[in-house]
Amino acid sequence: MTADPRLVELIAQSLRAVVFTGAGLSTGSGIADYRGPDGVWKTREPVMFRDFMASRDARVEYWDQKLETRPVIRDAEPNAAHRAIARWQAAGRVGAVITQNIDGLHEKAGCDLERLFELHGTQLAVECMDCHERTEPGPHFEFFAATRKPPECAACGGRLKPATISFGQSLRQRDLDRSVAAARTADLMVVLGSSLLVHPAAGIPLLAVERKAPYVIINRGSTEHDDLVGLTLRLDGDVADVLPPAVDAALGLP
Repeated sequence: MTADPRLVELIAQSLRAVVFTGAGLSTGSGIADYRGPDGVWKTREPVMFRDFMASRDARVEYWDQKLETRPVIRDAEPNAAHRAIARWQAAGRVGAVITQNIDGLHEKAGCDLERLFELHGTQLAVECMDCHERTEPGPHFEFFAATRKPPECAACGGRLKPATISFGQSLRQRDLDRSVAAARTADLMVVLGSSLLVHPAAGIPLLAVERKAPYVIINRGSTEHDDLVGLTLRLDGDVADVLPPAVDAALGLP
């Protein structure tokens, strides 16, 4: 696909871009939006965090839902857009990658973990809700599949769950604070594959707009910010088609 010259120019001029990504970035990797027509929430009610913490039965249901989606998450590979973002960041021109996704594909693509802020957590780790120790997910899923018992922390006996943010669970303040700080210093804000419906995450790009930073949205379908005053460029299409040629052209890559 030919690079959009307007997008190429904006990327080329930027030294502290912030990239904000949503579910539409990962559909090309075979991961359906949870809210989409093939999403698990069409057939199963999500488990609220307070219920997970209070009820063993709720923890069994939660782990069962995660077990259902695990093969897709475990086996997914970064697509061309994930890899383009990693190249862009490696060139020293991206201040932060802020994502609503929990699939870990930015990490797999090679993004700098110190400048990757996973607002809704990651399924590449399991976290104890009591002592907050993180461990590899594989053994815990194997244990649950074999026993139908919710796994417990080997260190403290606490309640384990994939290190994602559940309904009713607060965002991790450190990730939110770092995302806000990055947006407030961005010289370009680029939203990729997000309808910008989920708050408080969807408000983060507006912090850059308030400072008059150029604002770009690339998404297939409408977003909540399409009519925003201050929107510089709106491109409708698959992020995996639109972004990579523009990044490579802006960076002078073949």
